[in-house]
Amino acid sequence: MFKQRRIAALALVMLVSGVLAEQVPVTAAAAPVLKQGSKNSDVADLQFRLQTLGYYKDTITTTYGMTTRSSVVNFQKANGIKADGIAGPQTWAKLKKLSVNKPELSKLARIIYSEARGEVYKGQVAVGAVVMNRLQSPLFPKTLSDVIFEPYAFTAVADGQYWLLPNNSAFLAAKDAVRGWDPTKNAVYYYNPTTAKSKWILTRKVTTKIGSHVFAV
Repeated sequence: MFKQRRIAALALVMLVSGVLAEQVPVTAAAAPVLKQGSKNSDVADLQFRLQTLGYYKDTITTTYGMTTRSSVVNFQKANGIKADGIAGPQTWAKLKKLSVNKPELSKLARIIYSEARGEVYKGQVAVGAVVMNRLQSPLFPKTLSDVIFEPYAFTAVADGQYWLLPNNSAFLAAKDAVRGWDPTKNAVYYYNPTTAKSKWILTRKVTTKIGSHVFAV
């Protein structure tokens, strides 16, 4: 009995430590202004974000060359931003609303795997799409981490399944969700009707049903 209690206590400590590690607040730095000729790690982040959205198709580097500039111009044109090829505050603000960096992609894959690993691929993408929709909604937190760790937002975070290692399918689903595939029809909520205990969630307007999940706004 004592041994079982000790194991349970250690598991709880690991879970809490993991949550705190992912939720350590980071002081927001000013958006770096990047242009052709820039060389730093921010360029790699820019390229990764553009790559997840399908604009950048080359190797990730730390050098802002012609290919990067062209990708930025295309992104700016698609989002109503002055197409000058310079990644300034406005471009970064829009990019961070629509994309994720490398650590965030891993977090998105984790929540997809832990919440929907038993679902068909479309259902996995759908869970990722809900997270991305929340990221763009004024009703939810402004960062992907805060969306995921918002109290009572996801069952998998509450019961610790979030910390399971995601498989390749979850990463692919995360990328598809970031690129804009939204089979949920702009849903910001989802639930399993056979296990849902909240009366409130049942009052939300249903947009679609995929697998065992109902999606709603």
